[in-house]
Amino acid sequence: MKIATWNINSLTVRLPQVLDWLAANPVDVLCLQELKLSDDKFPLKELEAAGYQSAVFGQKTYNGVAILSRTPARDIVKNITGFTDEQSRVIAATVDTPAGEVRVVNGYFVNGQSPGSEKFDYKMKWLESLRDWLRGELQAHPKLVLLGDFNITADDRDSYDPEGLRETIHHTSEERLHFQALIKLGLNDAFRMFEQPEKSYSWWDYREMAFRRNRGLRIDHILVSEALKPLVASCVIDKLPRKNERPSDHAPVVLELVPL
Repeated sequence: MKIATWNINSLTVRLPQVLDWLAANPVDVLCLQELKLSDDKFPLKELEAAGYQSAVFGQKTYNGVAILSRTPARDIVKNITGFTDEQSRVIAATVDTPAGEVRVVNGYFVNGQSPGSEKFDYKMKWLESLRDWLRGELQAHPKLVLLGDFNITADDRDSYDPEGLRETIHHTSEERLHFQALIKLGLNDAFRMFEQPEKSYSWWDYREMAFRRNRGLRIDHILVSEALKPLVASCVIDKLPRKNERPSDHAPVVLELVPL
C-alpha cells in the first residue's frame, strides 16, 4: 500500500491538481495540509467520486488538514489532545490496510516565523505537546505513521544552503532537537532509510526561480514506527507536480509499505 503527504497550499485553487495526481498515483491514503478552507467548503463529493473518503479538519483562509483514504477512517482525533490551539493543524485516524490497522497522524507543523519571536515560542510548545501526545498514541497504536509538513529540516542535507541558513527558521538547533525527540519515541525517517539523490527537497520558494535552481528544503517528512519499519519498501519525493501551472510550493512525498 502507499501513503502520501502533500501540502497543497489551498485546496480550492488546486483541487484539479489533486484529482489529476490521484488518478495517476492511486495511493491508498493521501494526507493534505494547508487546505485553507472550512469544513463546509471541502470537496467531499469530488473526492468520493475519485474513490476517496475524507476525514477533514478545516479552517477558513489558513491551515487545515485532511486524510483521504480508500477505506473508512475511524477513531478520528483533531488537534493535540490536552493542548489548547485555535489552529487546525493535526488530524489522526485509523485505517485498515493489508498490513493491518495503521494509525495515520497528519500534521501541519507550526512555521515559527523566526527564532526569538512569539510564534517561535508557540512552535516550541506545540512540538513538545505533540511529542507527549504521540507517546500515548504509539502505545495505543504500534503501527503508526506521522507525516506532513514539519517546517523543519532534519539535518544539513535537507537544505540547499545549510551554512548560510544556519540557525534561521527551519534550521535551528532547537527545531532539530525536537525532530530528534520524535525519532527517539521510536519513529524512523522513512526517506533516509534508502539511498537518495543529493539535494533532494520537497519545498521550493516561488521566488527567484528557486525550483528551477533547486534551491529547496526537505521539510515534508514521513516517520514510521518500529512495527512498520520492516514493511517500508520505498519513500520518494514526486517533484512532477511542482512543474504544474500555479503549483503548490510543496511536492508530494510517497511511502510504500509491503506486508511481510
